[in-house]
Amino acid sequence: MESVAEGLWGLADYHEKKGEIGKAVKCLEAICQSHVSFLPIVEVKTRLRIATLLLRHSQNVTHAKSHLERSQLLLNSIPSCFDLKCRTYALLSQCYHLVGAIPPQKQILYKALQLTSAVAPDVSVKLWCCNFNSQLANALIIEGDYQNSISTLESGYVSASQICYPELQMFFAASILHVRLLMQWDDQTAVEVEQALNRCDQVWDTIPSERRAHCLGLLFYNELSHIFYRLRISDYKNAVKHVDNLDAAIKQDTNNMSQLQQLTLELNALNQSLSRSDIPPRERSALSARHTRVQGQLTSMAIATTSSTSAGNDYLEPTYFGNTRRALQDKLLLAPPPINGEWLPKSAVYALVDLIVIIFGRPKGNFKECDKRIQSGMHIIEEELVRLGITDGVREVDLQHSAIWMAGVYLMLLMQFLENKVAVDLTRSEFLEAQEITESKSMQIMCQAYAAVSYLCIGDAESSSQALDLIGPLYRMKDSFIGLREEASILFAYGLLLMKQQDLQEARNRLAKGLQIAHVQMGNLQLVSQYLTILGNLALALHDTGQAREILRSSLTLAKKLGDIPTQIWVLFVLTGLFQQLGEKGNEMENDDYRRKKFDELQKRLADARSSIHHIELIDKVKLEVQRFHEHDMKRTMAGQSMTVNLDIPESVGLSTPMPVASSSRLVDLDTRRRGKRKF
Repeated sequence: MESVAEGLWGLADYHEKKGEIGKAVKCLEAICQSHVSFLPIVEVKTRLRIATLLLRHSQNVTHAKSHLERSQLLLNSIPSCFDLKCRTYALLSQCYHLVGAIPPQKQILYKALQLTSAVAPDVSVKLWCCNFNSQLANALIIEGDYQNSISTLESGYVSASQICYPELQMFFAASILHVRLLMQWDDQTAVEVEQALNRCDQVWDTIPSERRAHCLGLLFYNELSHIFYRLRISDYKNAVKHVDNLDAAIKQDTNNMSQLQQLTLELNALNQSLSRSDIPPRERSALSARHTRVQGQLTSMAIATTSSTSAGNDYLEPTYFGNTRRALQDKLLLAPPPINGEWLPKSAVYALVDLIVIIFGRPKGNFKECDKRIQSGMHIIEEELVRLGITDGVREVDLQHSAIWMAGVYLMLLMQFLENKVAVDLTRSEFLEAQEITESKSMQIMCQAYAAVSYLCIGDAESSSQALDLIGPLYRMKDSFIGLREEASILFAYGLLLMKQQDLQEARNRLAKGLQIAHVQMGNLQLVSQYLTILGNLALALHDTGQAREILRSSLTLAKKLGDIPTQIWVLFVLTGLFQQLGEKGNEMENDDYRRKKFDELQKRLADARSSIHHIELIDKVKLEVQRFHEHDMKRTMAGQSMTVNLDIPESVGLSTPMPVASSSRLVDLDTRRRGKRKF
């Protein structure tokens, strides 16, 4: 009867090569359904072959599972047949995974690992250990048992190391990093994550460069894990290089797939031409030569791009990591066999890379590229959902468990694309608005003046030089500016620069002029207080302690009236220097205590503001309206206050305060009444 079985096996091979999977399955089922008994090992091999065909070419997981369960029962009565038992366990575990039966999957994998521990540890046994540990770790991850999953993956890593298999080591190292990224972090786990990251780098470097070219799936797995780690610790700068690596790999793979497709089309056209019987001999010879050349190019490119160095045509050869239902060009294989499975489908990985490029491109304002990636990613996902059978009107009961699980991955990605599409649209509008603002000549001048002040506050020579580069050109052309605010800001920054250059008398003249503009023409009390603080500091530098005391007291009084705590702290700091210069130790200590008190008060106010539940809402929803209204309103209010508040500015500053005009206060009152009727 063995010859009958071999004949039916051969016939099944013939039908499979022709793509007639149904006929191949019927040939094999004839053996299982025969009234004549075959040897148990023949039945086991046949049922394994049927299960392999069903898993590879159909959605009939339940039928495949029943054949494998029957094979397992038959093998229990056979003491040997280690390889057949391992293949049965591996395929049966895949079936349980596909139907979502995790407890029986774990049970069968524990049996498989127990089997491998009872035999001599040769290369084949270690490969099976890697297979079973990989599937068991995946099952534990699904259950959320991350710690045991890591232990299982470590066992797989040890087995891969014992047979000196760097690609397999890389798979387990990347998987361990992946699991650690899923876990909650504390100080200890953060160190463990970094160690896992470093091990991935070390193992990847041990793979020879010519072999890395065949490990495209591992490359993506490793680079994506690095990106997720960098995003987790907010290290965006170092994540960019990994994003660029992935983007370059996708472009190269896309080009290779395009060339493969063109060669395939050309080969089909040549086959069609050669099938004609009316071709002249010379032309047929040329076509045959061309056919041989294209066939060779196609074969070599297919091996280079898909790592399809299959280990023969043994129909019982297991797929160690994943199933092979997809076409070879649509798969992102981790590495050559036996690691020729997928971490995720190629389309899902490519969509994920598009999503990451969007996340990094949006803050830079690369909206055109972001739009292109959003369209690309959403198109990929829509195509894959249709391929999985997720269409309008479909019911959940009509779908396979594996299709539902994979659809969940794609729908999660789709949600991220939709969220980022909204974010890109909002960011684009903010960029356009900011562009309109920054195109304002007035705003550019103000920004340069503020930047110059910031550089001067740093205090080193290089920063002072940068401040001069910013404020010098503005000061030389200030007479062409109409705006008082711009002129006052330029004089403020230029006065600071002159003080830095020890041109103190010229600095006093410029600052006094700026103070007059801020007080008389602008009515900006806060700027007046800041000018007075600078002038008090200048008087102290000129050793005119009497004038410095008067000016600084005026500045402090005004800052208190405005509730301007930062300026108060600044004035108090300068006053401390004054008292030190005068040797007034008691005043110095009292003043310094008050400065520390105000500093603590400022920190408390900042902390309260940040912890307020209204903080984010106020910033996000009304910052633009409030800023515009506040600036417009404060200008009017300050103009009125400057005419009515006694600023107590010392006459020694050289600023004369005009008497208030009666009509101006009436205009302020009228404007206040109008504002009271506004609605926001």
